[in-house]
Amino acid sequence: MATGKTTEFVHPASVTSWRSPVDFYATLTRVIDALKQHGMTIFADIDQSAAAASAGLALRPTRLLLFGNPKGGTPVMAANPHAGLELPLKVMVWAAAADDVRVDFLNPGPSLSALYGIDASQAAGFGGVAKLFEVALAG
Repeated sequence: MATGKTTEFVHPASVTSWRSPVDFYATLTRVIDALKQHGMTIFADIDQSAAAASAGLALRPTRLLLFGNPKGGTPVMAANPHAGLELPLKVMVWAAAADDVRVDFLNPGPSLSALYGIDASQAAGFGGVAKLFEVALAG
């Protein structure tokens, strides 16, 4: 667990947030490695702090990864094409402070059921993805 000042921000219940025991780039590497080791495709790696810098603005180190496995997402989108707005899955690595690096995972399961009528048992499977981040950060 990282030490130092903790910065807390409001986030919805569908977001799970962990503090990383390592620095920003080591955390990002752990997250990417965990995704690849579990057969996930990384569809996009968005450097939001670099995008901010290109607009002349400053933003803490922040990377958003869009990822998934077509075997999991395709049946959901086949059941309701609008559910594709919730997919692919998203995880963000960001630094609240130099010694306070976070990993946030947006679990779309509750939204898929409540908003798109996706069977709850099918939508619940997306929540299991959180475990791989938990394990990656513990290592």
